[in-house]
Amino acid sequence: MKVDGNGIIVIGENFNSTRKIKGSSPRVVEENKKIGVGYVDLDGHKRILDCTDIIPEDPEERKNFMIPHIAQALRLNDMHYISWAIKNQERHGAHIIDLCVDEMSIYPEERFEWIAKLVKTAQQVTDSIVAVDSSDSDTIYAGLKAHDASKSRPAINSFNLEDARKPLIDMAKERNALLFANASGSRGMPQNANERVDHLTECMEIMDKGGIPMEDRLLDPLVFPVGAGPEFGTHYLDAVKQLRIQFPDVHIFGGHSNVSFGLPDRKLINQTFLELSIMAGCDSVMIDPVMNDPADLNAFYFSYRALIGADQFCVDYLKYVRGKIQQQ
Repeated sequence: MKVDGNGIIVIGENFNSTRKIKGSSPRVVEENKKIGVGYVDLDGHKRILDCTDIIPEDPEERKNFMIPHIAQALRLNDMHYISWAIKNQERHGAHIIDLCVDEMSIYPEERFEWIAKLVKTAQQVTDSIVAVDSSDSDTIYAGLKAHDASKSRPAINSFNLEDARKPLIDMAKERNALLFANASGSRGMPQNANERVDHLTECMEIMDKGGIPMEDRLLDPLVFPVGAGPEFGTHYLDAVKQLRIQFPDVHIFGGHSNVSFGLPDRKLINQTFLELSIMAGCDSVMIDPVMNDPADLNAFYFSYRALIGADQFCVDYLKYVRGKIQQQ
């Protein structure tokens, strides 16, 4: 996959049914006997995602309640909020919109219906690539079957070494999908950088046999929260460095905002980690593009590559700067 200007590929992570907003957030407002998440829709009108039925009445309980705003918008079929949530990521620089409904239901058949409906809805809102994201391969199948390939290519999030995920190779080939591959092994999560590299190397071999084009592969060495383990950041970064040497032409990304989970001032930790990841070899990121501006990442990406000689004669940097001047 290529993006305009050969810059960073940005995967917007925000349309996931796991996303929650704390009840004490300034975004939570009360109006006309409704309480919910305030926002300005695509036409510039102030609106509220009505969460009255799920938010505790007790003000003290409400402060710590985590509002599942994406799941609520889906249940209410609030197209104003759904359209805004998807388009807002695109407007802030996302090239791929990640879609996940795993928390909508514990029943597989219901998840199939939810993901099919969401894929169709998202394609009414955006022409960007949508990634069908699930821990269940059958849910991914359902999303891909609902996808209209005449509007855009799909993406699959994600293939790994678990037996249940291996059929995704054939599905990616059949559907002309971008294929994310993560470093989970057949026996669980990787414990260090070397296991990440070993697992993804095996994934690359399987994708070779499956005929997945190199430019359609996005490797995810898996980011874990540094608040849970001080070595988790370096595990990821070291794996990225090794993978970039081993596979110079593949796309490498991560769920970068995971690194700050549970910490204050997440934007600061995320931004620093994103820059370290680019230095290690990432050319793609999975982030909240509203929190961490992709424009800042591209500025760092192009200038860093010019400074270390990766951009010979600063060709890409010069194109990037000229593009900025033309936009002014």
